[in-house]
Amino acid sequence: MTKLAIPMGLLALSMALSPSADAITPVDIELSLLVDISGSINNNEYDMQLQGYQSAFESDNLQNAIINGTEGKIAVQLIMWSGSSQQQVMIDWSLVDSQESANALAQSIGDLARPFSGMTAIGSAIDFASPLFDQNDYQGYQQIIDISGDGTNNSGLNVATASDNAIENGVDTINGIVITNSQSNGIGIGITNSQSVVDQYTNDVINGESPFLLVANNFNAFQSAIENKIVAEIEGSIPPGAIVVEVPVPNSHLLFITAFICLFASRTLSKEKYHETV
Repeated sequence: MTKLAIPMGLLALSMALSPSADAITPVDIELSLLVDISGSINNNEYDMQLQGYQSAFESDNLQNAIINGTEGKIAVQLIMWSGSSQQQVMIDWSLVDSQESANALAQSIGDLARPFSGMTAIGSAIDFASPLFDQNDYQGYQQIIDISGDGTNNSGLNVATASDNAIENGVDTINGIVITNSQSNGIGIGITNSQSVVDQYTNDVINGESPFLLVANNFNAFQSAIENKIVAEIEGSIPPGAIVVEVPVPNSHLLFITAFICLFASRTLSKEKYHETV
């Protein structure tokens, strides 16, 4: 759909209406990176995927997009996922607001060891990630789940249901990036029907406000694709070559603005309630 312009003053207004707004750090986006490490990802492809994320955060293009954003900062979490019960927060919510912090995050990503490998449970990964936005100390204009993968769902929760539930529970957008050249490991694992993966991500995974899907034709192309993807998410744009899903939007701008303020206030209260219990 066409992204509606949100007056930047709305964020300040809704924060002012929140009773403990000073406890929350405003950022341009809260970004949850969901990295596929299922059995179709061999060790070389795992390394190339991490190198892609590392290089993206080290790039001038992405660092400039972060620094030149409305708030000049983003919050990032990285989760690795595979089977229905295989999800792990590898890097918890981290503030990126400078070249130094972006480079530090990049180095942390490059140092990550693979925790497991198994089936492909896309829906379970989304279900794991979506409530974690309430557990951070940041408030963004957008809460975005950014999921990468190279295979179709074969385990865990229904993908479309998990995606819809995440949006209903407050996530703004779920974007995807598909890697289409999985190679067989000699016993059949890793061979995927590229079009079926693209179709599932288009129809069942990406969701919410202005969702899009990027397709990287191989792992070597992944770095530039993920860089362009995150830059677009910060800027609120659509990257070149993306598959876009049209989602109905409210006809009334007043209705949209009212809903935005209510959602923001609800998110802030949810974060405050969580921190009161820990």
